[in-house]
Amino acid sequence: MTVTFSNPRTMPRRAGYSQICEVTGGKLVLIAGQVPHDTDDKLVGENDFAAQVEQVFRNLDAALKAAGGSFRNLVKINNYCVASVTPEQRTAFQKVRDRYVNTAAPPVSTFIFVSRLAQPGWLFEMDAMAVIDG
Repeated sequence: MTVTFSNPRTMPRRAGYSQICEVTGGKLVLIAGQVPHDTDDKLVGENDFAAQVEQVFRNLDAALKAAGGSFRNLVKINNYCVASVTPEQRTAFQKVRDRYVNTAAPPVSTFIFVSRLAQPGWLFEMDAMAVIDG
C-alpha cells in the first residue's frame, strides 16, 4: 500500500490538512459519522465543544483499531460542527486533531458548519476514510 499526501504549489497551502491524498493498494475503510457518545451510548460533554471533539476522536480511534488500523491509516475526515460554536471554541478541534493525526502529513479534511446535527446536544460529528494494508 502506498499513500501520498501532497499540497501542490498550484493550490492554496492550508494549515492542518493536505489538499490531495493518492492511494495505491490497501483496504479502504469507510467510517460512519462518529458522535460524542461513549460505549454506553451516553452523551459526553454536554455544551462542551472540546469534550465532544475529544470523544469523537476516541470513537474514531476505536473504529480504526476495530478495522485493523490506527490514525496513521487515516486519509480523509469530514467534520461537521454546529454554527453556534465560536471561532475561539473551534481552536479546540485543531488542538485535539493535532494530538491524533500525523501533522507532518495530515489527512485530507473538510470542516463544515451546519445549523444543527441529528440529535439535540451534539455540537460535533466526524466521518472518515482510512486505507489499511490488505
